[in-house]
Amino acid sequence: MPWAVKSIDRLGRNYTEILEQWAAITKGREAAIVVRDMPLLDTRQGRDLTGTLIADIVLQLLSYVAQTERESIRQRQAEGIAAAKERGVQFGRERIELPEDFPEFSRLWQEDGISSKSAARELGMSYQTFERQGLDLLPTVHEGVAVRQMELKGITTGKGDLNR
Repeated sequence: MPWAVKSIDRLGRNYTEILEQWAAITKGREAAIVVRDMPLLDTRQGRDLTGTLIADIVLQLLSYVAQTERESIRQRQAEGIAAAKERGVQFGRERIELPEDFPEFSRLWQEDGISSKSAARELGMSYQTFERQGLDLLPTVHEGVAVRQMELKGITTGKGDLNR
């Protein structure tokens, strides 16, 4: 049963990945590939040496073109984002305005005096938003594996201190 793909760039994100996938399917699984927008790469028919050579050259060329196109798209996207940031465009969802009594409910929630659902209900927001906003107010400790091992040996790094 042949594998059908619309375009050669659907086999991978870059030149090497496309060629690896092609080899894995045609040689590893011994399956045929049909590339709908490039009939020359149809491997269902038996090919002579010249036909195989031409198909391999076209595959190499199209894989190169696919990777080059992806790189240029990524570059144009990055340039567009940078230009928008220079113009002051804000990305992402607008931050919600927290109610005045949010810190009090957050403190109660952190001290297990109230559940996040009841606190959120009182504040008129979803409990997911309440928890997310409340967690932002909690101090966090950043300890990497190496920092933790050093501190267990009695070496103070300062890296395990509160960062907020």
